[in-house]
Amino acid sequence: MLTRRELLKQAGLAGAVAIIAPSGAIEPAAAPAAITREPLEALTAAEADVLEAVCARLIPTDETGPGAAEARAAHYIDRALAGFLAPTRQAYAAGLAAIDRHASMRHGMPFAKLAAADQDDVLKDIEAGKAEGLPSAFFALVRSHTIQGTFCDPFYGGNANFVGWDLIGYPGVRTIVTETDQRIGVPLKPVHKSAYDYAMFTQAIARNDDALVAPTREAREGGPARAPHKDHGDQA
Repeated sequence: MLTRRELLKQAGLAGAVAIIAPSGAIEPAAAPAAITREPLEALTAAEADVLEAVCARLIPTDETGPGAAEARAAHYIDRALAGFLAPTRQAYAAGLAAIDRHASMRHGMPFAKLAAADQDDVLKDIEAGKAEGLPSAFFALVRSHTIQGTFCDPFYGGNANFVGWDLIGYPGVRTIVTETDQRIGVPLKPVHKSAYDYAMFTQAIARNDDALVAPTREAREGGPARAPHKDHGDQA
């Protein structure tokens, strides 16, 4: 499997940090709050247990900061499976069950109860297509959605407490950028606001778009998350 750093590079995020966030340019954020699972919208409790554990190993918490667990990537996925990712719902049902079966076969315990090293061992098998009845494409799908859920706009259910943006040094959505803000080496205080907290976008419009816009092929196959392309610039 990829390391945390390699994963960020593959997501096209590590390079962005080097460009917009020189060392020491972003003020450190406060420690994230304790994790509490949100009410489920699509997954069963058993499926959510497996997904939570998978996400936590794909972008793990380590000495550099919080990971997918704190960002609530699993919540993003669960919520999306009840919406624009609905076409992949059955793939998740089958895939998560297969991960649990493979974990029990290899280590004698459900995936969520395994030690981190054993979970990584199972995920390496999944990635290599060695799990019976589970194509390696499912690993790529979950990894892509975990990245989306870790770094998305919090409106969509992930990036809780903006830990994903803080992780990559993204200072947040700004509608006004001062001359001082543009100076290299000047610490930027993170703006912890969703794009939909601004007047030019509204949550009602976003929800309406989510309901009306059919999922793209990219979204169904695990491509990057993106907001709908309607022009809402004139709407309050």
